[in-house]
Amino acid sequence: MCVSTIQIDVIIPTQTKYLNLIGSIGERIAKELDHYAGDREALAYHLNLVLTEATANAIKHANYDNPKDTVRILIHIQDNELNIKVYDHGQGFDLESVPLPDFEHPREGGMGLYLIRTLMDSVTYTKLDDCNVLEIIKYL
Repeated sequence: MCVSTIQIDVIIPTQTKYLNLIGSIGERIAKELDHYAGDREALAYHLNLVLTEATANAIKHANYDNPKDTVRILIHIQDNELNIKVYDHGQGFDLESVPLPDFEHPREGGMGLYLIRTLMDSVTYTKLDDCNVLEIIKYL
């Protein structure tokens, strides 16, 4: 059995103009995966959405538009697991306290995390000494 490992490490300024780039990286990964038997188009769409939402949240809740601040996106694929980590320098939050969105009375916020949790297999959030890490796992 051939074990293929892919790792992509991207660091961007906290500016939303880079969101399309991050989303397109997710799409390309899905379309190029070896030995993936599922629906590549659906996976490409899901990864674009998840990476865009996770990065947008990191930018929004970090030091938005501060050119000296950055968001780091680390994508690691090994065997049948795709692991995404989004690092930011914002104040952080409690993932478990984020309410489900109110679909009858939509408001600003909460939908991105809901989509990430719905489309992926595992979502955790950790506050470290110098940054925060949103870790997203999708089993392939």
